[in-house]
Amino acid sequence: MSDERLPLTDHLEELRWRIIKSLIAIGIGFACSYAFSKEIFNFLVSPLIKVMPEDSHLIYTSLPEAFLTYLKVSFFAGIVVAIPVVFYQIWKFVIPGLFEKEKKYALPFVISASGFFLLGGFFAFYIVFPVGFKFFLGFSTDNIYALPTIREYLNLVTKLLLAFGLAFELPVVIFFLAKLGIVNHHTLSSKRKYAILIVVIMAAMLTPPDLISQILLALPLMALYEISIWIAYIVNR
Repeated sequence: MSDERLPLTDHLEELRWRIIKSLIAIGIGFACSYAFSKEIFNFLVSPLIKVMPEDSHLIYTSLPEAFLTYLKVSFFAGIVVAIPVVFYQIWKFVIPGLFEKEKKYALPFVISASGFFLLGGFFAFYIVFPVGFKFFLGFSTDNIYALPTIREYLNLVTKLLLAFGLAFELPVVIFFLAKLGIVNHHTLSSKRKYAILIVVIMAAMLTPPDLISQILLALPLMALYEISIWIAYIVNR
């Protein structure tokens, strides 16, 4: 690690350029995704369509809502496409503070971080969404039935996908912190009760304000924390 200390202004300038490069990557992903925005939206809405009653539809209540929804879908898809670039920029921002032997982990970090982000999204899409949507639609009666709007649905889905994607980064973060000697399995085990409290708070912050979504995120996070303890144990050995 270099003994030369950069002034705060240089760090801020470096951070600014890393953010700009990440935004450029997201912009390129957005432009490429817009051509397939309808197909992407149909894919995102499929978990809800499967559990909705027959002849049910999503609606929109203002003229520009559908157009704006497709723009949001393209932007969200652009973020997903640009995730490897974003993680690489994060690594490049951190790397000046690492030793030479630690800088070789750039590629494993980018691959594993991107993979776990996608894994979190898949978990939400294929496991959490069907259970959650079926539960919420179960309150429909002959006189009460759901008419979800495409804007509300997209806001809910993107928040949950991003929340689960970020939550599944925990094992990656713990692996590299353990590899750098910052944490170990003893510390993680002894702080388990505080971790549970933090998990509950994070689930409340990252998900919409309903108990089911918070539970569906909190439980996997707790499981990931236990997995992270074992990861740290293996790394520390």
